[in-house]
Amino acid sequence: MQTLKPKVIAVVGGKKVGKTTTTEKLITELTRRGFKVAAVKHVSETDFSIDTPGKDTWRYAQAGAKTIIVISPNEIATIEKSNTESTPLNALVERCRHNDIVFIEGLKKLVATNKTIPKIVVTTTPEQAENALKTYKPILAFSGPYNTKTLSSAIPYANALKNPEKLANIIETTLKK
Repeated sequence: MQTLKPKVIAVVGGKKVGKTTTTEKLITELTRRGFKVAAVKHVSETDFSIDTPGKDTWRYAQAGAKTIIVISPNEIATIEKSNTESTPLNALVERCRHNDIVFIEGLKKLVATNKTIPKIVVTTTPEQAENALKTYKPILAFSGPYNTKTLSSAIPYANALKNPEKLANIIETTLKK
């Protein structure tokens, strides 16, 4: 039996606008509705590592291991040492293939104009919203503190902090198409 690809939705916007909180609220609501949800989070800090210097997994990587799998009673983590600059988006989505929805937060260069990935744009100002209309295609919805209903746009607005159900309804309608 072939596994259906999950629906990919990007959550985009500037720094500190509420992308992570929006994604968290959507994961909570859609999981409550019975969807299996995955999340891909881009970390832009170049010195970030999921691994901890001195720990066993770090030592394996230092010895030359390119893939390290860590198993505990409640989690499985895979650490892959590689240059991620050339990692294609579909390789990341493939890792989430057993889910219904994959939220991508960040990876702006890969998702901005990818017409197969609908975007939820989180904004705090009218300028951010106007810029988003020029930058992101297609926009599924706006969210965040700035209510974009004043824009001359047919794109729906739903504040995930105050009404995650409304934003989840927009996503669910998109999934049915």
